Amino acid sequence: MKRATLFIFLFCNAWFCAVSQPPFGDQVPQLKRYNPTDIIDPEYGIEIYNNLIFNLGGDSVRYGKKGYNVQGWMEDFYVDGSILHKGFYEDGQLKAFKNFYPNGVLERSFRIMDMKHCEMVCYYQSGKVKSEIIYYESNTQKQTDYFPSGVISYAEENEKNNEFLYKRNSYKEDGSPVIIFEITDKKKRLYLHKEFHENGKVKEEGGMKFTAGDYVKEGPWTFYDENGNVTKKEKYHNGSLTD
Repeated sequence: MKRATLFIFLFCNAWFCAVSQPPFGDQVPQLKRYNPTDIIDPEYGIEIYNNLIFNLGGDSVRYGKKGYNVQGWMEDFYVDGSILHKGFYEDGQLKAFKNFYPNGVLERSFRIMDMKHCEMVCYYQSGKVKSEIIYYESNTQKQTDYFPSGVISYAEENEKNNEFLYKRNSYKEDGSPVIIFEITDKKKRLYLHKEFHENGKVKEEGGMKFTAGDYVKEGPWTFYDENGNVTKKEKYHNGSLTD
């Protein structure tokens, strides 16, 4: 009788553990402590939670110990016990969160600003800002990236509904421009494009316009050598060379 009772107990206990386990493949695993080298990408940082952000197109759901969608605040930790993640969940998806490096420095923060806008700010391990991104309906509306020194490396801004760009500029570590692409006439959607040689002198410059979903050359273009001497002049209309 005792042996039968023990068998029934073990069988029921195994069954309960099996049915209470959440589905795999679309969640951050539960009751697991993380090794920093496994989850911190040298370039992109900690991205294991991105698929849980519905506002950025994430379609995964996080489950609790009993197999239900997580509600409220949750925390995850590194193997040494230091905090990795603290997030607020609704129906298993993230609404706000902060990730941390093993040294306790904030790695990124995410928050919903209103019904259509949300913000992600990422940091270097030094604590300096790495990137600031404002999203509109899951698309990047405004983004600024920084070198570890704090100098801007990239700046992009889109029209409110992300129909076309306002600017897309890139810079070297000393702050000098690599490419400048900025709107000059919002109504006609005309732009100025400048590209620079390594020595900082202009390599080429001219006008562009946004038409039929694409950015094409428009108007006069001038090309220069590394000494600033004009090497060629061209003229365009709707992306086609006219003379």
